[in-house]
Amino acid sequence: MGDLRKPFLLLAMLAIVLAIGVELGAGLLLGGADAGAALADSAGALDVELDDVSGVSEPSGRGTGYLALIDAVAVWSTGLFCLALLLPERVQGRVQGVAGLIFSIILIIVGLVALVIAFAELTIMVSLFLAAPFGTLAYLALWGFFPVGEAAVLLGLVLLLKLVWAGLLVAAQPRFLQNKGLVLLILTTLLCTVVLEFLHNLVPVILVSIVDDVAALVFAIIAIIWGLVLLIGSIPAIVKAIRVTAALPARASATTRPSPR
Repeated sequence: MGDLRKPFLLLAMLAIVLAIGVELGAGLLLGGADAGAALADSAGALDVELDDVSGVSEPSGRGTGYLALIDAVAVWSTGLFCLALLLPERVQGRVQGVAGLIFSIILIIVGLVALVIAFAELTIMVSLFLAAPFGTLAYLALWGFFPVGEAAVLLGLVLLLKLVWAGLLVAAQPRFLQNKGLVLLILTTLLCTVVLEFLHNLVPVILVSIVDDVAALVFAIIAIIWGLVLLIGSIPAIVKAIRVTAALPARASATTRPSPR
């Protein structure tokens, strides 16, 4: 860490925090537009008359928001590098073990809850879509008009911020590339972002909500896996910290014991 370029590391932290902020705010930035006219057209294509289709809005989707589960690991990892600028190595090792254990447990719990929610919503989506014609119309009213264009803009911004984050990490310390876990994390979050945008453009717009939810399901699973990796990785640090703490009284008593004459 001696030749670490601190400004680049701090800028990398800012970039990944901005990326996760955009992802978490996607639910507010996407959706909400009136989809009543599109629903009426779909109903006409199915030879079904609807008296009132006002108040129908585009859905925001879960995929972009669920990317934040994975990027929380990126924020955590970058934060540990920044923590090394403030704390001595001994203290950092102890804090990293305990904090890593807590963070991993929280991530796994949140990931499991998000997984259940996404799976339940996906089940409802598919069931309604296949229950033609009225179930399909209900699906269209709720999830049939995904804002693909707006989502592409947000995902493009997120992808740019992640590329900047990765580039700044390398600029801060080229030896970060020797950290296989960090490289795998960078590739994972970049690939998930690209895949999500690809899926949004792969299917017709009325099916985008379904593939978006499938992607969210996968992202939750990936986040849980990363949580398990962090949980396993924190155990040696905790064991080492306990051993060092237990050895301190023995060393103190050895130094204060009077020497024989």
